[in-house]
Amino acid sequence: MTTAVKPTTRRALFTIKDATEYLSLSRSTIYELMAAGELPYVKVGRARRIRLAELDLYVAQLQPLTH
Repeated sequence: MTTAVKPTTRRALFTIKDATEYLSLSRSTIYELMAAGELPYVKVGRARRIRLAELDLYVAQLQPLTH
């Protein structure tokens, strides 16, 4: 049985899978951003977790394309 996270719940740490859904990016893109240092993460045991603040900061730093 899985438990769905309610949309109103504010979580502090995201799994890679959760980050892909939050940012609408692929799993490999998330790993590339982490490896490049563009998306900082923390290790909890052997697991990598991304702080909500880091996800929001990454989005805020994206520059819109101008034509």
